[in-house]
Amino acid sequence: MPQPVLHTHRLRLRPFSDADLPGFIDLYANPVTAHFLGGLCNEEDAWRRMATMVGHVALRGFGPWALEEQTTGVFVGYCGPWNPHGWPEREIAWALRSAFHGRGYATEAARAALAFAYETLNWDTAVSCIALDNVASIRVAERLGAVRERATQNRGFQIAIYRHLSPAQLRQSAPAGS
Repeated sequence: MPQPVLHTHRLRLRPFSDADLPGFIDLYANPVTAHFLGGLCNEEDAWRRMATMVGHVALRGFGPWALEEQTTGVFVGYCGPWNPHGWPEREIAWALRSAFHGRGYATEAARAALAFAYETLNWDTAVSCIALDNVASIRVAERLGAVRERATQNRGFQIAIYRHLSPAQLRQSAPAGS
C-alpha cells in the first residue's frame, strides 16, 4: 500500500522525494537540529537517513512523512509513525528545520500523525522518544497531552519516553460536538 498523503491546516504530509534531499541535508547539517537527531552528518549520511525512512514505509507499511508548507511547497521537516527494529516502542517522531521552529508545525503534524496511527494503523498507544534537553520537543509532546513516563537509553543517547493519550482518552478529552 502506498503511503497516503495527509493535509493539515498549513501542512502537507507526503512521501519523501529526491527533491527533499537539500532540506533534509540542512536538517542534519545544522548543529541546532542535528544535536537531537543523533548528531551532525554529511550529505551522503543524510541521504541514507532519508532512505531509511523511505525503506521503513516499505518494510513496516508506515513511516514518517516529508512535511511541506501547503502554500509554498517548501520542505519543513518530517513527522510520522516510526518503529525501526530494536526501537523502544511505536513512536510518533518529528523533526523540523530550524527556520521553521516556533510556528506550531510540529504540533500540527504530530497531531495528524497520531490520529493516523490510531485510526488507520489501529495502534492503541504511542510514545515519543525525546532527548532529555530537547525542551521544544518536550513542549510539543505536552501540548499533545503526552506525559513523561520514564528516562532510558536508546542507541547510546539518554532520552525520555513521553506516552501519548490513548484513543479512548483522546475521545474523552475532545470538546463536545467535535
